[in-house]
Amino acid sequence: MIQAQVGWFKGFRFPQEVILQTVFYKLRFSLSYRDVEELLFLCGVIIDHSTIQRWVNHFSPLLNTELNKRKKRVGLSWYMDESYIKVNGKWVYFYRAVDKQGQTVDFYLSENRDKKAALTFFYKAFANNGIPEKVTIDKSGANIAALDQINEDYTNNGEIIRIEKRCHRYLNNRIEQDHRFIKIRTNPMLSFKSLSSAKNTLSGFELIRMIQKQQVINGNGMSNWQVFKSLDA
Repeated sequence: MIQAQVGWFKGFRFPQEVILQTVFYKLRFSLSYRDVEELLFLCGVIIDHSTIQRWVNHFSPLLNTELNKRKKRVGLSWYMDESYIKVNGKWVYFYRAVDKQGQTVDFYLSENRDKKAALTFFYKAFANNGIPEKVTIDKSGANIAALDQINEDYTNNGEIIRIEKRCHRYLNNRIEQDHRFIKIRTNPMLSFKSLSSAKNTLSGFELIRMIQKQQVINGNGMSNWQVFKSLDA
């Protein structure tokens, strides 16, 4: 007798284990959706590639939210930069930050590269990780303006918080090197069809990257798959 699906998986035809393993294959390895479809077929599981895509879009944000609840604290020195992702034939901006040890801090996808986008990224990162002591950025005017605005707002609110801002192109190699994992995942895809699809899939790629970096509490000694699977609880 097949056990009834519960929680996230209620209403889905396939068992929880199959869904999770399928999503893991796509996020962990440089495979197209059709590649994953063929791989599953060889294992005796018949799933259309469009269904796999829907699963990745649906479950990646849920798993990422769960990981954030179990994420180890990052350091107080951050390195922030933007990378480029193609969505529907247009380049958009993927904001990312890591700490001094290379641990992923946060990420944010935006159609624009401006002060508003940088502020949105920083406040998202602060909400999930706390406020850093210093942030290293390149000489982007938008990022500089955003940090200046944040420091001004804290001062005006009477808070004794001031984030040290370091602007130097070559000091930011740490985050630029970390972009490589995301590029390895996205380059074979050529382009996402929509911004929402890109956001969901990228959250899954970042999820896998944080698991590989052992950023999940109580995840040491477990395989990447075991940690990934544990997030559905």
